[in-house]
Amino acid sequence: MASAGRATEPGLAREMPLEDGDPARPRGRQVNGEVSGTPRLRGMGDPSLRGTTAPGGSRTEMMAEGWEWGPALGEGDVTPGGPPERAGQPEEALMTELSELVQKVVKSSSWWERHGVDISILACSFLLLPAGFLCLRSAQAIPFLVGVLTLGVVHHTLTVKGSHLASHNALTESKSWGKVWAIFFIELCSSFTVEQATYNHVKIHHGYTNVIGLGDSSTWKLPFLNRYVYMFIAPLAVPILTPLVALDLLRNVEWKAALRTLCCMFLGFYCHYWLLLHVSGFQSPWSALLCMLLTRSLLAHPYIHVNIFQHIGLPMFAADRKPKRIHLMSLGVLNLPRNALLDWSFGHSLISCHVEHHLFPSLSDNMCLKIKPIVSQYLKQKKLPYNEDTYSSRLRLFLQRYEELMVHAPPITELVGIQ
Repeated sequence: MASAGRATEPGLAREMPLEDGDPARPRGRQVNGEVSGTPRLRGMGDPSLRGTTAPGGSRTEMMAEGWEWGPALGEGDVTPGGPPERAGQPEEALMTELSELVQKVVKSSSWWERHGVDISILACSFLLLPAGFLCLRSAQAIPFLVGVLTLGVVHHTLTVKGSHLASHNALTESKSWGKVWAIFFIELCSSFTVEQATYNHVKIHHGYTNVIGLGDSSTWKLPFLNRYVYMFIAPLAVPILTPLVALDLLRNVEWKAALRTLCCMFLGFYCHYWLLLHVSGFQSPWSALLCMLLTRSLLAHPYIHVNIFQHIGLPMFAADRKPKRIHLMSLGVLNLPRNALLDWSFGHSLISCHVEHHLFPSLSDNMCLKIKPIVSQYLKQKKLPYNEDTYSSRLRLFLQRYEELMVHAPPITELVGIQ
C-alpha cells in the first residue's frame, strides 16, 4: 500500500492540515485576490517523464508547463525546507484558499455523498459473492468464467477500494468504527496488518509523497526483473507475496496486534478455501487453491501499474528540500482517465482523482470525484501543474524507459525560488 500525512476527519477540520500536521495559515502576499508567488523549478525535462538525468550528476534541469526558469536563490527568496527570508509563505495561502473551497463543498454534501455511495459499492460487492461461488459449480465454460470474473472483481473491490478507504478512515466519521472496518478490510480481506499498512501508506507515502527514501514509491521497484517480466508476469504473484510481506512486517508490531493479524489472515484464507470446496464444489484442495490464485490476481496487473504510473517518473525531492504540500502534490501526483472497471474496483481516488486524494486524503472516493472540477480549475488558475495522462501512454513510457524509471535512482528536483 502507499503512504501519506494522517488524514483528517471526514468532515474536514476548520483548519485543514498542510503537511505533517501543520495547520493551514493564511499567510503570503496577494495581489487582486491571487497569491503573487510562483515557484520556479529545477529538475524536469521531458514532459512525458518530467525528469531526465543531467550530464555528470543526479540532479536535473526541468520545466513544467506554465513554470519559468529562475535564477539561483538569492536574498529574499524562499528556500524549500528552510526558513523563509521574507515575510509570507504563498504556498500555505494557496493551500488555505483551496481547502476553504473544498470545505464548502464537503459541508454542503449529504451523508450519502460523503460515505453512502462508496459503502453501497462495497455492500453490492458482498451481495455478489454468493452468485460468484455458485457460478463456479457449473461444468460449462461461460458460467464458470462469469464466476471467476465476479469473484475477481469483488475481491479487488474489497481489498483495494475497501482497504484504501478504511486506511484513511474515509468510510465513517467514527474512529471506533473506522478501526473495525480497517481490521476487516485490511487484515481479513487483504491479508495485511493494519498498523503497518496505515504507517507505510498514510504516514509515509502521503506525508512524504515523492520524497527520496521515504514516499518515493521505491518499494514497488524490483530492479532484478526485466521490463516484461515485471510488467506482465510478476503481478500474478501479488496474492502470494502480499501475505508473505505482511508476515515479515509483523516483527515490527506488538504481539497482540500480530496475533490478531494472524487470526484474521487465517480466517480470510480459510473462508475463501472452504466456500470453494463446499459451495463451488471443487473436488481437490489444489484446484481450489488454483482458483483462489486466479481470482485474487485477476486485476493484479492494473493494480501494480496504477501504483507506479501515478508517481514514478514525476518530480522527486530530497527530504530536506521538499516543497509545501500543494506544490508537492501538484508536481508529484498524476491522474489517469476514468475507467468503469477500475473506478468500481479500485475507487476514484486511486484512478482519476489521485491528485485530489493526495491533497485531501480523508475524503471518500465519491467526494474526491465531486471536488475534482474545483481542484483542477484552481490549480490551473494558479498556474500549478495538474498532471494527467492515459493508461496506455504511461504503459508505453514505462516499457520504453524501464531502466531509467524502475532501475536507476531518480533525479532530484528542486524548487529554486519564488518570483
